[in-house]
Amino acid sequence: MDATIKKQLEITACKVRLGIIEGVFNAKSGHPGGSLSIADVLTYLYFAKMNVYPDKPDEPSRDRFVLSKGHTAPALYSTLAQKGFFPEEELKSLRHIGALLQGHPCITIPGVDMSSGSLGQGISAACGMALSAKISNDTYKVYTILGDGEIEEGQVWEAAMFAAHYKLDNLVAIVDNNGLQIDGKISDVMSPYPIKEKFEAFGWHAIEIDAHDFDAIDNAFNEAEKISGQPVVIIQKSVKGKGVSFMENQVGWHGTAPNAEQYAQAVSELNAKLKELEG
Repeated sequence: MDATIKKQLEITACKVRLGIIEGVFNAKSGHPGGSLSIADVLTYLYFAKMNVYPDKPDEPSRDRFVLSKGHTAPALYSTLAQKGFFPEEELKSLRHIGALLQGHPCITIPGVDMSSGSLGQGISAACGMALSAKISNDTYKVYTILGDGEIEEGQVWEAAMFAAHYKLDNLVAIVDNNGLQIDGKISDVMSPYPIKEKFEAFGWHAIEIDAHDFDAIDNAFNEAEKISGQPVVIIQKSVKGKGVSFMENQVGWHGTAPNAEQYAQAVSELNAKLKELEG
């Protein structure tokens, strides 16, 4: 990846993380841990990969994105705000009654292609979108992000079987493998391992990457573009709470909002990182 493009993506991802913290703090609730772990791949998708149009959010030719792990909506909202789908100021009203941005993605929000939140269902919707494109000979791509705890859901594997059967090579699923879910380590709660081999057994082309390395992310999506006749899954090894020191790899930050002191520390750390990147 070009060094200038990579640097700009790193800067944007840091701003996305700041938006996540801003939203969850002002909501006094939400899911910062898993939102922070997908900030890099969302930044890559919206700023380097997908064809999307903030001024025409319903453009028929646009690529589609479904956040299957819908509880990490703060990450999607922050990314959409950075892209210009709505003002960043909206992030401060996250989860407020009557506000644009509710606790889970809603199709009425500019840039959101599918309402989601019930785990396991988003990937099924993404499969439907991909099949629709095949039937109508449209060229748009469909991307979806699942949690590693989410893939304990049986519906995920029904969708995986469906996608392979219909040769949905216009579908890319990303599994955010941060190793933690609300009840603890995924390996203790209901281990989905080995993830790569499971998807391969269902007929998918599987790629494993470091979730926080933009070169690795870019290489994976470029590889996905070359696959024909198979859906692709990118299994990204990530750090829950990435970018905020006291949240990293701490299961307690799955669904907890920071208090004022924690908010100040998180913002300070992220602003310091942003200054370093922009310096």
